[in-house]
Amino acid sequence: MSQFQSLAGRLLVAMPGIGDPRFEHAVILICAHEDDHAMGLRLDRPANGVDLKAVLNRLDIASPDTAQGRIVLVGGPVERERGFVLHTDDWISPDATLPFGEGLAMTGTREALTAMTDPETGPGRSVLLLGYAGWGEGQLEDELAENVWLTADADLDIIFDTDHDSKWSRALAGIGVDAARLSAQGGRA
Repeated sequence: MSQFQSLAGRLLVAMPGIGDPRFEHAVILICAHEDDHAMGLRLDRPANGVDLKAVLNRLDIASPDTAQGRIVLVGGPVERERGFVLHTDDWISPDATLPFGEGLAMTGTREALTAMTDPETGPGRSVLLLGYAGWGEGQLEDELAENVWLTADADLDIIFDTDHDSKWSRALAGIGVDAARLSAQGGRA
């Protein structure tokens, strides 16, 4: 029997030929991983035509000009109307924040949306994501065993910067893999 090892705070990097177009070249940060479920947020897919200011306006939350043009990401295919603020753990809502990994946290409240626009008291780094990726019991472990995903250490630049087109290749490079050399074809020795 294998020992369960949580991947919370680690990155999943999709292998070529993953077989699910929703996750081609995906980089996903695992936020929660227990023996019966896992939850992560995709870090490399901007939401078309949506910025932070539009979301705040829709929710009747005061939106400073700094929210204009600030990218919102599609965190995954599950509950796409639900928002999650992924942020550094220098800002915490005691009753609502899930801290995980090294210096990371996730909060899904209006308070977190307001905080992410406040450079004085809000988190040092943050991004809003709509939806999430989820796995049921044993599903992620099966996908890892089938080499659907590689795992990598979390990198704050990959998590929070806005160079979304290169996140996949940078995440691979961080574990010593050249994206240009990966094949979508599986094989056996």
